[in-house]
Amino acid sequence: MTETTTGRTASTDVDVLIIGAGISGIGAAAHLTTRRPGTSFAILEGREAVGGTWDLFRYPGIRSDSDMPTFGYGFRPWTHRKSIADGHLILDYLRQTVTEHGLAPHIRLGHRVVGAEFSSATGRWTVTAERPGSRTKARYTARFLFLGTGMYDHEAGFTPEFTGIEDFAGTVVHPQHWPADLDHRGKRVIVIGSGATAVTLIPSMARTAGHVTMLQRSPSYVFSVPAHDAVAHALRKLVGHRRAHRIVRRKNILFTRGVYKASRRMPQLMRRLLIADVRRRLPRHFDVDTHFTPRYAPWDQRLCVVPDGDLFKAISAGRASVVTDHIDRFTKDGIRLTSGQELTGDIVVTATGLTMAPFGRIRLRVDGRETKPSDTMAYKAMMLSGVPNLAFALGYTNLSWTLKVDLVCEHFCRLLDHMDAHGHDIVEPVLDDPTVERVQYMNLTSNYVLRGIGAFPRAGTSGPWTVEMAYEKDVERLREGPVEDGALRFTARGATPSGSRPRPGAAG
Repeated sequence: MTETTTGRTASTDVDVLIIGAGISGIGAAAHLTTRRPGTSFAILEGREAVGGTWDLFRYPGIRSDSDMPTFGYGFRPWTHRKSIADGHLILDYLRQTVTEHGLAPHIRLGHRVVGAEFSSATGRWTVTAERPGSRTKARYTARFLFLGTGMYDHEAGFTPEFTGIEDFAGTVVHPQHWPADLDHRGKRVIVIGSGATAVTLIPSMARTAGHVTMLQRSPSYVFSVPAHDAVAHALRKLVGHRRAHRIVRRKNILFTRGVYKASRRMPQLMRRLLIADVRRRLPRHFDVDTHFTPRYAPWDQRLCVVPDGDLFKAISAGRASVVTDHIDRFTKDGIRLTSGQELTGDIVVTATGLTMAPFGRIRLRVDGRETKPSDTMAYKAMMLSGVPNLAFALGYTNLSWTLKVDLVCEHFCRLLDHMDAHGHDIVEPVLDDPTVERVQYMNLTSNYVLRGIGAFPRAGTSGPWTVEMAYEKDVERLREGPVEDGALRFTARGATPSGSRPRPGAAG
């Protein structure tokens, strides 16, 4: 386990304060050490371990739903044979990244950030963090704030209100809060849900459970991919890990982008192809139309990836089954459906989704005024209008998360270089184009997105205010495009009186 400093003897004033020690925060720190070795930084992590999602979630079978050559960092090749990797392998990869880049002394575990305020007079953020078991709050100051907090609430997943759930005599568990001592061997398990978590859990639990039933209101698109990439393995032998990494990464980006673009341009064709692949992997008599034919078009919601078709293998072997129906209520022995059918079970897993939460629910203030993310506009999908010296990393929804994180971190380092070269203390995106309309940050129709996206920053319809879920466009904008932009205001500290600052997202 990576050892980190408690912060008692470390500096509490840094150039860059990174919030979150998951894949985004560790990536940001690694980029800083490589590209700006003289920059001081610290990472505040609310939990007692690094790894973020990959340390938090402990349910059976947890794995990536993106290929690891693109989900891993661009600067650190993924060398394991598995392309769709188990959670513990990803956690090891993150810990090794911490070690290789010497990040451990910069990480403060058990520091849950609750508030951050920027002062134009000093050009610095003051950040307040709570520490378990302590009545006093820790305070840090920084020139820049980098939010690597992800999209989800790590405290609580989403569970609908189920009538009669208190009558159930068995165990109910949400995947986000998996008990370490839960034994499902030989048990009858009901998994409520049809998303990525459900299709991950079911084949893993089915190996030792008595039987696993996937209970869904409606089906999702499920797409089988190889767990091992034979091309990547061969290339590593031929040209070594680093060269192979670049080639395989490009190959996988092109493939994933190709599937996405085809889904948007030819939805009916892609629908037929995806469902035909499911039919090929299941017994001839299986009712694919009911259980694996969604009502929506491909990529209106994220595709669910299953490595080597493991979900279909579990169903074909009789270890798992699928029921498509609505829940009437829980009973003592299981769940009664609106059709009248009753499912009996010993364990019910509510794989019913996550709760979205922008920027770790940190309260942001600028010159004494509270700033809600939903009142701001996202600039280049990495900064907030009306909020100075702040950057954030939110990854792709239709591609590997970390591809976007790498690009944001590169551009962030270039921005710092530009400010240093020109003597700027403060940079702030200002929206002063009245023709830019406000739209939703992401356009997925998944229930978890519809429930939570209203609290996130808005995207714009043109210019640097658009949120591009397109790697090639972000390469052009973030890696190859200039730092200076008409929407950015560079100033010296103390130059902007607090009373004259425009409202976040408003015309300047």
